[in-house]
Amino acid sequence: MAAKTIISRPIYGTLSPQPGKHHLFVADAEGALAIVDMARTAPPGFFDGAEIVFIPGADGKHVAALEALKSAQFHVAPTFASLLPRLKQTLANAHMGLRLYLAGTEGLIGQAMQVALEAGIDHTSTQTEHRGSLARRMQCVHCKGITENVTTQPATCAHCGLLLLVRDHYSRRLAAFQGVCINAEDRSEIPPIEEVFP
Repeated sequence: MAAKTIISRPIYGTLSPQPGKHHLFVADAEGALAIVDMARTAPPGFFDGAEIVFIPGADGKHVAALEALKSAQFHVAPTFASLLPRLKQTLANAHMGLRLYLAGTEGLIGQAMQVALEAGIDHTSTQTEHRGSLARRMQCVHCKGITENVTTQPATCAHCGLLLLVRDHYSRRLAAFQGVCINAEDRSEIPPIEEVFP
């Protein structure tokens, strides 16, 4: 219940086809299924002007399902870092009216949204759908390091080693949830670590 009161907490919707000639989809893992589901309601020829950029993950699932949509362009990337130059270039060269769709994990959505904001695309004009893991991208407020794929509460900072309470406060600028030291007064006090963001 508390998460609903945090204003910064991202709210995700369901992808739906928008009018326009140019559509850019960025997805990872189960996010592919959001695109496939949306395609069922898309008008004929919708993907003729679409570009799909997909990070399949280690298992390589869903590539064939996305290829079957026959988009104008389809690219597979191993990581978000590897697709970043292409995404930045695509958004820098985009014409007015580009429709942006982000689907998959919160880490992917947040990082892609961050790039879109830098390119001048307002976050309210981008469609997002969360699918798959609830793992969080976390910034340690003490050392400023980013730890990817955090699934536990509390979590250990991958940079400074502090035990952090993963807050529901989300920074759109950093595309990360905030982590604050949970045992600052007594480092020997270690609360039970639970898997809460599977």
